[in-house]
Amino acid sequence: MAAKYSDIGEILEVAVLNIRGGQETAFEEAFAEAQSIICASPGYCGHPLRPCVEKPGRYMLLGLWETLAAHTIGFRQSAAYSQWKRLLHH
Repeated sequence: MAAKYSDIGEILEVAVLNIRGGQETAFEEAFAEAQSIICASPGYCGHPLRPCVEKPGRYMLLGLWETLAAHTIGFRQSAAYSQWKRLLHH
């Protein structure tokens, strides 16, 4: 039986991540490290990350949150988000 939307979080953040050519492996390694940061955030429900099969270097991140505030305030305005950015935003 498929999970109901309400079982996985009320807020869905969709992020298209374009990675510099040749940096896909480094990104995936950094993401493996960074995901422990987001997993520790209050209100976090999950984050499927999928590579695009049509365009190499493009990924789709689906962030699942209990509330909008858990994402925009609880995570994005936290010290943990600075660590997340340090690992992934380059």
